[in-house]
Amino acid sequence: MTTIERNVQAPADGGAKPTRRQNAEKGFTASKELIENLQAVHVDLIELHLQGKQAHWNVVGKNFRDLHLQLDEIVEEVREFSDTVAERLRALHAVPDGRSDTVAATTTLPEYPNGEIDTAVTVDLITQRLEATVGTMRERHDDIDEADPTSADILHAIMERLEQFAWMVSAENRKPATTPSKKG
Repeated sequence: MTTIERNVQAPADGGAKPTRRQNAEKGFTASKELIENLQAVHVDLIELHLQGKQAHWNVVGKNFRDLHLQLDEIVEEVREFSDTVAERLRALHAVPDGRSDTVAATTTLPEYPNGEIDTAVTVDLITQRLEATVGTMRERHDDIDEADPTSADILHAIMERLEQFAWMVSAENRKPATTPSKKG
């Protein structure tokens, strides 16, 4: 698969940043590193839900309807996951950045191809992106867990579901590892 190079610049004020604590706000405040790690996860989740919707609109071919509906299910949950991470950032006195320029400039996901895409190719493209998003989460997990186990717990639930989606989507293109023997 060929990846198109992204030449997008994040806004000068791009990226999540801490807030100014006021009045009754108390409790744990995220470090700069924790904010950056959660922001990276947030951005990839936003990009995954956008790419999932792009795939949903442009998938064609065998088993179209099933994949079309499955993509909407994935998109809905991933959008909720990005919201959960953003709200966690807010709870930790940080300001998440989900602007399109920031997402385009900082996502680790490859660009999704434009135009109609066959169902079998769509299955592979979405599986790769689900796995890449989990990869971002796993790369950042240990640092997040060390700084804030509660945020790491949120990632655990999201990773579990994304890995389940990757398994379910990829099964469309798989063949059994072994063929059962025929008796008789």
